[in-house]
Amino acid sequence: MIMKNKKIMFEVKKRVSAENSLTVSTNEAADLLGVCARTVTNLTKRGELPVVKIAGCVRYSREALKEFIQQKTVRESGESAA
Repeated sequence: MIMKNKKIMFEVKKRVSAENSLTVSTNEAADLLGVCARTVTNLTKRGELPVVKIAGCVRYSREALKEFIQQKTVRESGESAA
């Protein structure tokens, strides 16, 4: 029982830490945008979504994801909100 509680606490700490990080993985970016990871990768390849490369790992800035959403937000009239 104690080991199970320690594992749960570790997972909670890990989740809180991830929520406070400046960057996210491809899968996390996909979750935040509500799309699949493949879509995030395609957006990156087309240059629509910037990446941060850290030690060879592709990461996405939370701020860049927010800006991407702002740019893609459309008003009822069909105009871009940006």
